[in-house]
Amino acid sequence: MRIAYSVETVRAAERDLMARLPEGALMQRAAAGLAAACAGLLGRVYGARVALLVGSGDNGGDALYAGARLARRGAGVTAVLLAPDRAHAGGLRALRGAGGRAHAADAASAEAALARADLVLDGIVGIGGKGGLRPDAERLTLAVRGTVVAVDLPSGVDADTGEVRGPAVRADATVTFGTYKPGLLIDPAHEHAGALRLIDIGLTPHLPPVPDAEALQHDDVAALLPRPGAESDKYRRGVVGVVAGSARYPGAAVLAVAGALRGGAGAVRYVGPAADAVIARFPETLVHSGPPHKAGRVQAWVVGPGLGDDAAARQSLDDVLASDVPVLVDADGLRLLPSGDLRSRRAATVLTPHAGEAAALLGVPREEVEQSRLASVRALAERYGATVLLKGSTTLIASGSGPVRVNPTGTGWLATAGSGDVLSGLVGSLLATGLSAHDAASAGAYLHGLAARRATAPSGAPIAAYDVATALPEVWRDVLG
Repeated sequence: MRIAYSVETVRAAERDLMARLPEGALMQRAAAGLAAACAGLLGRVYGARVALLVGSGDNGGDALYAGARLARRGAGVTAVLLAPDRAHAGGLRALRGAGGRAHAADAASAEAALARADLVLDGIVGIGGKGGLRPDAERLTLAVRGTVVAVDLPSGVDADTGEVRGPAVRADATVTFGTYKPGLLIDPAHEHAGALRLIDIGLTPHLPPVPDAEALQHDDVAALLPRPGAESDKYRRGVVGVVAGSARYPGAAVLAVAGALRGGAGAVRYVGPAADAVIARFPETLVHSGPPHKAGRVQAWVVGPGLGDDAAARQSLDDVLASDVPVLVDADGLRLLPSGDLRSRRAATVLTPHAGEAAALLGVPREEVEQSRLASVRALAERYGATVLLKGSTTLIASGSGPVRVNPTGTGWLATAGSGDVLSGLVGSLLATGLSAHDAASAGAYLHGLAARRATAPSGAPIAAYDVATALPEVWRDVLG
């Protein structure tokens, strides 16, 4: 699992560690790892041209010491100093002692050095930076033509939130120290980070046990997925109910049922007006005309995809929310949610909005949700007393207290009609198997993203929502290994 900590927590851990180390040892550890990562990207260090964009903080010091190490291996290293009088003195001495050169940012040679470089280290701003790049720094980044490696995180992005409030470096790779920072995992900042590499500098024992954010990996998801035993039957495995579809949107019901059938539960009950379309595609589905509470035993409900907004839809949503089993609410169900939070429910509730739906639930512009995804998902979870899965380029899952989970899988081709219906059915089925709301949402998003990648491979061609559902069994097998 990738875990991430806030800037405040990282700095406290660094202070604790530095009190136990000789002066400068921590920076040397970071610089050694950074130089090794750069050498790997270059392939051949001797004769390579390396430029350093150096600000006034410790990030600049890391870049200078790493540049000195590369210079000692035969690279031609030039530092461009944005604040020459405040550059890290020890790092600057080390670079010059190794044969490197330094220029002020306003020197005529600075942009030329950046343009010629095979690799450029971004050491402009550290993890405490706020707001976008200043004009002089932005001007210099525009001159870069080679590979860009960010030191700890790309300059101009917010380490804690993933927000990008102005011009920012777009790195090909980011070498981060000690632990991941939330902004490296969350868009829009994640898009600026490129490939991530974590350097161990001995920080882990000094960090608290509960991170601010985390991203599941294959092994984590495999440990969550249900495995039927020899004595299992469809009821022991779980039954998920799906209330979806309408005369106008029968396909939403079909897609939600498709996701549910591939989510590990033993059976799927469908309630709604699209029974004929559902049975035509999935004859194993148990269908009922409604209302939901008369459909039979279920361990979880999915309500909302393609449901419409008429009185019957509202009654179906109210019926499902009155149950004592976990409920996932999506799409039209989100627009019909009663005012106030959902804490009065005896079982878990999962909300799965995209940015536009989240904006409506919060009463803010959509752009605010897209810019501040971490704050938005936390605000929704707190306001509604629910687990919230905020869909998007990086899907986030929040459940009030505890770390926010960041889904690392997916592809831009998931932005297609009906893909969210498949996800809802999948997560609902995992709820029915007995997973917690947080784990069901996290595992479902992970499998859904993997299935989309599989459906697009190897050609990278466009996909439809049903292609994602079809690929789910294969990626399930892959995760279980």
